[in-house]
Amino acid sequence: MIIDIHGHYTTAPKALETWRNRQIAGIGSPSEMPKVSELRISDDELRESIESNQLKLMRERGLDLTIFSPRASFMAHHIGDFEISSTWAAICNELCYRVKQLFPDHFVPAAMLPQSPGVDPSTCIAELVRCVEQYGNVAINLNPDPSGGHWTSPPLSDRSWYPIYEKMVEYDIPAMIHVSTSCNACFHTTGSHYLNADTTAFMQCLTSDLFRDFPTLRFVIPHGGGAVPYHWGRFRGLAQELKKPLLKDHLLNNVFFDTCVYHQPGIDLLTKVIPVDNILFASEMIGAVRGIDPETGHYFDDTKRYVEAAHVAAQDRQKIYEGNARRVYPRLDAMLKAKGL
Repeated sequence: MIIDIHGHYTTAPKALETWRNRQIAGIGSPSEMPKVSELRISDDELRESIESNQLKLMRERGLDLTIFSPRASFMAHHIGDFEISSTWAAICNELCYRVKQLFPDHFVPAAMLPQSPGVDPSTCIAELVRCVEQYGNVAINLNPDPSGGHWTSPPLSDRSWYPIYEKMVEYDIPAMIHVSTSCNACFHTTGSHYLNADTTAFMQCLTSDLFRDFPTLRFVIPHGGGAVPYHWGRFRGLAQELKKPLLKDHLLNNVFFDTCVYHQPGIDLLTKVIPVDNILFASEMIGAVRGIDPETGHYFDDTKRYVEAAHVAAQDRQKIYEGNARRVYPRLDAMLKAKGL
């Protein structure tokens, strides 16, 4: 089985974006704020949006299952207040659940949290609980920068995040560390903000003793870990100067990386530097980079091709494709075992 742990609902029917635009336009004008009931998306519309996009490409590329969360750039936690984010997160999470219901053999949901700048992260717990208990979500997406590129929140090691971590540990679910749209003109959303955040989150973990407090807490750093694998020597050296344990002991029991790296040399570096037990297959398809690479004639985000060509043993490749995901996402593993898989 090949499990893609990083998929977003980037192809949701247009009605979702239209409703969101109305919600944003209604901020400060209650009479113009749309009701949730005014958003109407049929099952047939959902099927069409998936069958002609994600599911079509999954079948073409030989992928079996995707952990599916709301579109990252649509989270936009910097817009409005907690009430705005709460309503928006609930809508997006329900749509991913409906996709799971329509395609139970191919999609499993992960939750977007209703984060908002300057708001206590514990306010997100109700939505987290609802998604796990009612929707069967196997993970959450956690935004370390709800401000949208201004980084006004405390680091992930700050105790204000602890209520979320406590609930994650209770449910035994990981968090993918994933920012949203940048509203800072200095940072392109997908080209720099995402990758900066991946690197920043890793460094926040490195400089802290977070996993001493939460030894079973698990973070997935997407997009191949940002700059982390490329600068692994720098991070090892910084850990040494900070009198931290070796990275394999300090972080690698808790931090994992995906394969959303869109060329062969990048995957080769990832699999050479990062232990195979810490690498999980992902494509972010259909996501940030959708075009065809003129050097290969294949889609940039067809990451299975890179993993297949990487110099790793067959048993290690199977860990990347399936084994590591089942270990890092225990609720997914239990779900699959219940189906005899």
